[in-house]
Amino acid sequence: MGACMALCSLASCASCLCGSAPCLLCGCCPSSNNSTVTRLVFSFFLLLGTLVSVIMILPGMETQLRKIPGFCQGGTTIPGIENHVNCDVIVGYKSVYRMCFAMACFFFLFSAIMIRVKSSKDPRAAFQNGFWFFKFLILVGITVGAFFIPDGTFHDVWFYFGIVGSFMFILIQLILLIDFAHSWNEVWMRNAEEGNSKCWFSGLLFFTILHYALAFAAIVLFYLYYTKPDNCAEHKFFISFNLILCIIVSVVSILPKVQDASPQSGLLQSSIITLYTMYVTWSAMTNNPNRECNPSLLSLVSNISTTEAMPTSSPGMVQWWDAQGIVGLVIFLFCTFYASIRSSSNAQVNRLMQTEEGKGTVGGEEVGEDGLRRVVDNEEDGVTYNYSFFHFHLLLASLYIMMTLTNWYKPDTTTQAMQSTMPAVWVKISSSWLSLGLYLWTLVAPLMFPNRDFN
Repeated sequence: MGACMALCSLASCASCLCGSAPCLLCGCCPSSNNSTVTRLVFSFFLLLGTLVSVIMILPGMETQLRKIPGFCQGGTTIPGIENHVNCDVIVGYKSVYRMCFAMACFFFLFSAIMIRVKSSKDPRAAFQNGFWFFKFLILVGITVGAFFIPDGTFHDVWFYFGIVGSFMFILIQLILLIDFAHSWNEVWMRNAEEGNSKCWFSGLLFFTILHYALAFAAIVLFYLYYTKPDNCAEHKFFISFNLILCIIVSVVSILPKVQDASPQSGLLQSSIITLYTMYVTWSAMTNNPNRECNPSLLSLVSNISTTEAMPTSSPGMVQWWDAQGIVGLVIFLFCTFYASIRSSSNAQVNRLMQTEEGKGTVGGEEVGEDGLRRVVDNEEDGVTYNYSFFHFHLLLASLYIMMTLTNWYKPDTTTQAMQSTMPAVWVKISSSWLSLGLYLWTLVAPLMFPNRDFN
């Protein structure tokens, strides 16, 4: 009897893994829309791949693998059994490149398949919203195949793919932050009109001042630690120019004509964008190969002079756990989660993100015969987000993760070392300029094109 019940349970699980998104929710989960659950599960695939990459790049992982008898070449052996696995490939930056290559291929495949899906009535929508077990097997299969790619020029070529993809993902991060700031401002302004206005307005003022204060403190620290009186001219230009641009967009956001054309604009959004710009500026400066202009966080904390001989990363080691990498991962996690659950009313952001939130069928709570709450199909009349673009966004996110975990270093397969490069610096800093340009466009577009609907 117990075996029969176990088989029935396994059959139920298999039907959920092969079925649609509603099966993935249990009775303890709140009701939700089919589109939201699907995005969350695909994002979970991305986060799972990120976690595997983090584990593979942990220091000492190669040493631990070599202790497994008969596993690694050059490790402990078992009589009569040869060690066929090269642990240099399955740990370190090589593993990160291959894991992220597999995720990028997986999401590119779905991005191509889901082009021009208009509603859940399209047969391809069933594959988008279900068959999770088979999709997981596809991802695993691509990952296994990626580890058989010979070194050759793979890492050099994929490095430049990562540079371009990360550049585009940084722009998407900014768009999501703009959307989040608009939603935050809109909700708190509505609460102020409906309730205790003094409390809500005080909260908006506090966070606006906090963001600007953090950005100003960052600028002071940048000038103090990342510039020298007779050196680091690029850093001086980056900091000063981005400071001027942030002041410009902050002033534009509160101009009377801009406020009339776009009432939702304000200093809260500008303060968040300013703080994000300072982060990107700092991230760019941390990739400068000139160690005098790029002191390590350890040297700053321990007050060691940067002119002293500071050993760089040991060959083959990548210190992804530094402050820049940790902040990058936190922002990535926030943006990925927010992209999965966002339901925006901001028309400009929806156009940029290829979404039409709120235009699908309004989903309500659905209770099955077993009394469990299920999600409902809210896309029978039209999809609420562009399936193809969503996967393309995750593709870019996988490339961004690859560059973040390897500190944007260019791999050198001849010396097994990781090297900082100026191209990575210029890619990041130019993305900050383009990001500010996009934000400025969201402010002035309603003013320049008054006949178009930007609300």
